[in-house]
Amino acid sequence: MDLENYTLWEIIKEGNSFKPVAQTTTNQDGTSTTTIPSDVTDEEKILKKNDLKAQSILMMTLPSEHLLTFNKHKDAKSLFEAIEARFGGNEATKKTQKTLLKQMYETFSASSSKSLDSIFNRL
Repeated sequence: MDLENYTLWEIIKEGNSFKPVAQTTTNQDGTSTTTIPSDVTDEEKILKKNDLKAQSILMMTLPSEHLLTFNKHKDAKSLFEAIEARFGGNEATKKTQKTLLKQMYETFSASSSKSLDSIFNRL
């Protein structure tokens, strides 16, 4: 695993230390404007870029029908936690999935006269 992948994985698991603090100012007409101060360091820019890259990678792993559900997460760590919660399942779910796979394997049979390719094509 190269250094960049390790860095992205650390951001996903541990979170990003870059947390911009937004400032809200009220205009003369009563409206408000929210901005992030421009005095962001180069290190903070790199952290934000890596977080966005990690988020993009995680979003690319999701099926299309789930993209809108997970789009609301603002950082890679919270996105990964939501994906784990949705698709990871608890111990009972994992045990059930293992049991079903075992049953499917046990019922799988093929006659010895068929080739492996024909069996695969049948599946």
